[in-house]
Amino acid sequence: MAIDFSITSAVTSTGRTAFNAQRINSTETKFNIGNKTRYEGNVGLFNTSITTGLAYKPEDYSTEYGFWAYFIYPTAMAESSGSFKCLNTYDRAQFTFSFMQYAAHVPNGDFIKFFRKLLQLPNATDYFPKLVLSNNRILYKSSSGVLSPLESDSSSQALMDYLNPTLNEIENQELICAARFVHWATNDANHRKIQVETAIDMYKENMKSYHNRYGLNNVPANVCQMICDIRHQGRAKSDRIALAINTNGNYDKAFSNLCTIGNTNYQTRINTVRNTIKKLTDIGKFSMKYDGNSNEFVTI
Repeated sequence: MAIDFSITSAVTSTGRTAFNAQRINSTETKFNIGNKTRYEGNVGLFNTSITTGLAYKPEDYSTEYGFWAYFIYPTAMAESSGSFKCLNTYDRAQFTFSFMQYAAHVPNGDFIKFFRKLLQLPNATDYFPKLVLSNNRILYKSSSGVLSPLESDSSSQALMDYLNPTLNEIENQELICAARFVHWATNDANHRKIQVETAIDMYKENMKSYHNRYGLNNVPANVCQMICDIRHQGRAKSDRIALAINTNGNYDKAFSNLCTIGNTNYQTRINTVRNTIKKLTDIGKFSMKYDGNSNEFVTI
């Protein structure tokens, strides 16, 4: 049965408008969807709150994914402090969700891959009864049964518009879709596992590509992670990264160089990534190097 929500709003003590949802025909408590914000002329929601039990911990996933569970952690902390219900609907992506902030505007991108997996879960029709997955494409099913594609190899605009019709105001459709994602992530461990699986698959594929571009065989994990984070955020292009790691095997210098990339605008993020890597190194979880042949990390 489809899960529906009643939506309410209230002004917080800080003057922000908070939107909350409560599941209809349920004794569940009301939960926060997100707060209203304005960004470069756009209007949307954001949710960066951290809830106990709903933040990514690498040790919860290391049995299945090994070192990769730790490798993605610095970026997860920079993106959302690890929050599995991190949301924003105010920028050009129109809809961004997950602890790694998967953004809907990239065709076949991380959000699209993530959502395709979600739609294969048994409870997907409870949350998105009008969406179906066919031939690995997300489609909208009308009341008359007509299927309309929402994404393709060239565009995901129709899906973006379904999740968030405009950036001019916060619409009811936007609130309902956001509530569905937040509630699903909160109440379903399989949803959270798919967030993690998507992130690890993404970083595994990225490492193959970055090894081909930069030659990362035997390069320490801290250098590889900072490269991945730079590229994930998009704060530098390949030539700048290649120059930074051209240190004749001095990986401490390479890491230091990478930490300066984007520091004018993104010092806080860089500090978060660097400090998280240090914490993991101090507890013996990051002393690894990349093996280009196997696309795995091995002990130094």
